[in-house]
Amino acid sequence: MSSIVDALYELKYNPFEYGVHLASFYKAVDESENNILLAPLVIPLCSHPFFGQKLFNSNKRSTIWSVFDERTKIYDLQERIDRFQALTEQCVQYCLINDWLTLNEQSLSLSACVGSDSAFTSQRSAEKLGRLFSGHSVVEIYSFLGVKPG
Repeated sequence: MSSIVDALYELKYNPFEYGVHLASFYKAVDESENNILLAPLVIPLCSHPFFGQKLFNSNKRSTIWSVFDERTKIYDLQERIDRFQALTEQCVQYCLINDWLTLNEQSLSLSACVGSDSAFTSQRSAEKLGRLFSGHSVVEIYSFLGVKPG
């Protein structure tokens, strides 16, 4: 029975599906040092039953404080980050292979490749998450969300 559950899980959560989320996120977020550390937050937040929808419905005036205002609904974020760590790594590799993202090894940052817009269909919730995180440091984001990098 567990093999059926594992197979269904892998069908739903796979790098081909969620790689687009990472590419969309890095297309929208400001390029800054160490922004690769934000990658573990994308899938857990965009696939979250409550915050995924809230991100999708956010607008230009939204801030991280207004979107993530209900702190009780974020109680499982650290667990989700840990659970999606392997998937996040696979998605980053998938995006690098497909030339959707490029890695700057000196600044440990990811950014969207020029001309990558047509290679994938952008995910709106991931783009909006990138815009929300723009202008905030990696430390500030993790501190606000109350989680630790994996």
